[in-house]
Amino acid sequence: MSAWETVIGLEIHAQLATRSKIFSGSATAYGAPPNTQASLVDLGYPGVLPVLNGEAVRMAVKFGLAINARIAPRSVFARKNYFYPDLPKGYQISQYELPIVVQGSVDIVLEDASVKRIGVTRAHLEEDAGKSLHEGLPGMTGIDLNRAGTPLLEIVSEPDLRSAKEAVAYMKKVHTLVRYLEICDGNMQEGSFRCDANVSVRKPGADKFGTRAEIKNLNSFRFVERAINYEVERQVEVLESGGKVVQETRLYDPDKGETRSMRSKEEANDYRYFPDPDLLPVELAAAFIDSVRAGLPELPDHKAARFAAQYGLSVYDAGVLTASRELAAYYEEVVREAPQDPKLAANWVMGELAAALNKEGLDVDAGKLAPARLAGLLKRISDQTISGKIAKEVFEAMWSEGSGADAVIEAKGLRQITDSSAIERVIDEVLAKNPGQLAEYRSGKDKLFGFFVGQVMKATGGKANPAQLNELLRRKLRG
Repeated sequence: MSAWETVIGLEIHAQLATRSKIFSGSATAYGAPPNTQASLVDLGYPGVLPVLNGEAVRMAVKFGLAINARIAPRSVFARKNYFYPDLPKGYQISQYELPIVVQGSVDIVLEDASVKRIGVTRAHLEEDAGKSLHEGLPGMTGIDLNRAGTPLLEIVSEPDLRSAKEAVAYMKKVHTLVRYLEICDGNMQEGSFRCDANVSVRKPGADKFGTRAEIKNLNSFRFVERAINYEVERQVEVLESGGKVVQETRLYDPDKGETRSMRSKEEANDYRYFPDPDLLPVELAAAFIDSVRAGLPELPDHKAARFAAQYGLSVYDAGVLTASRELAAYYEEVVREAPQDPKLAANWVMGELAAALNKEGLDVDAGKLAPARLAGLLKRISDQTISGKIAKEVFEAMWSEGSGADAVIEAKGLRQITDSSAIERVIDEVLAKNPGQLAEYRSGKDKLFGFFVGQVMKATGGKANPAQLNELLRRKLRG
């Protein structure tokens, strides 16, 4: 047992996929020229009033229902007061004492295949701040307020996570969930899905948590794992050398692979929260919540369980195939077209297809290889027109040339040899050419069987049916 126990809680910020901002009609599209998507409301001009975006509320409720949380019938927006150049109003509109989503949970699968339930304390709506720019501005800082007012859902976990790997598994699960629900595009490079990690250590069995440090703005799964691991080592080193961990906010430097102090950690009272006088409380009718519940899609856990039961897949395979809504839909379309072997379809979708997509940096819905075309290849494997080995060659041609499986097989003459007499003739020729190896095999050197299989495959250009070849070869070798 380790001398220290790690305690982690994550605050995930998911940018909601609304077309306009949470309190104004400004666009939320990514990549616009600086300060071209900021209205007078976003800029905090005097006399302007915020108007709540109803779609952001619906998306928050959708998430809450998906994690079996309580949806608050009444929630309140508050002003979180602090000064920073990219916060033009001098405060951020957020939710504090009365958030919209309360007490849910997310199940994660651990490395030993066991399931752990992670509590979600709350999920609340808030607006994003702007962005400070430093590149290309020597000696100056530029402020881009396009993000100011962009709707965020902040998802706060309980301190239930006990390792960096658990934290990554939880973050990936939430990432999958928000994309299934179509409330966030999950694009971490663009900052639409990021997290702050609260990390502390304590002696195993201790009742109280240790002093925590908050690592801000982690925008990749890899950075989350590395930052937490570094921070745990740093805190343990401080404590074991007789020091005390200071409560503070830290930043992760990916180039150096370390966290560094940013500022002392603020408490809630430092922000002087109070209800925003310009916004009425959000009151949700039961009928509205029921209508959102009725529109929920099949969620990842339910889909994975169905895939395992319906298609005879392992829990692992079902989890991989349902990790994204698009991949799951692609797989099901392949199986509809080629229903004879769902496990074979799973292997090809997770194997050759995933590798080809990854190599070119494409998503499964990019249209490079339609499900029906992959299904056509699987049919030719199942009816023994081609072997699994030749199928890989066919797949490469289909991928690069855009052809169908049948066209590639015919054009390249790759049809499998299933004529027993033809295979026997080749076996006879191979045995006649290798009398020494034949004698060794018959004297007990069984490993030479693979040599003979290889020679026959070489002579047939890899086209001999493997099952038939093995059966006929064993019979011939017995004499």
